[in-house]
Amino acid sequence: MEKIDYKKELKALYAASARNPSIVTVEPMQYLMIDGSGNPNNSIEFQNAVAALFSVSYTLKFMIKNISGVNFGVMPLEGLWWCDDMNHFNIDNKDNWKWTLLIMQPKYVTAELLTDATAKVNQDKALPALDSIRFGIYHEGLAAQVLHVGPFSEEGPTVAHLHSFINEHGYQIRGKHHEIYLSDVRRGDPKKWKTIIRQPISV
Repeated sequence: MEKIDYKKELKALYAASARNPSIVTVEPMQYLMIDGSGNPNNSIEFQNAVAALFSVSYTLKFMIKNISGVNFGVMPLEGLWWCDDMNHFNIDNKDNWKWTLLIMQPKYVTAELLTDATAKVNQDKALPALDSIRFGIYHEGLAAQVLHVGPFSEEGPTVAHLHSFINEHGYQIRGKHHEIYLSDVRRGDPKKWKTIIRQPISV
């Protein structure tokens, strides 16, 4: 059985250069999502959201494999970050941040299947954020992105580099700061963590 690798199929969106930012167009895709607020570094709510999203995503993966024989890899965790006044959004001050955590889901995932998967996870684990999961479409559209290598605490210069690229090419920053976490932060050297930093833009 061949395993579908959506990161390869969507390489333009899930791969990026650390030196040279790029412009991408993100078409509508479906996601599992959980909303929250506050500093993720000391938030139980954030940790609960991560656990629930991955538990349900892996359950969906195996359910679809058993039902249809389709095998695919679970996509990486992503985060949308913003505050009520984006003029005060600061990568180094996360206390007033709001966030949506999300994991992209392939076309095989339906609302009905999600209901079954959530019920199955609920039988096996007591996960407080299960009831907070929502399933929907997110359409990001035109965006610029760059790869950050290193710990999250050192993202500042990478974000500044991306914003400079956007301004130099005549675009306007819009929408929510977006991060795609390509590395498993539970393992490995933080200096080698890879995160795509994406920023929606307009002409």
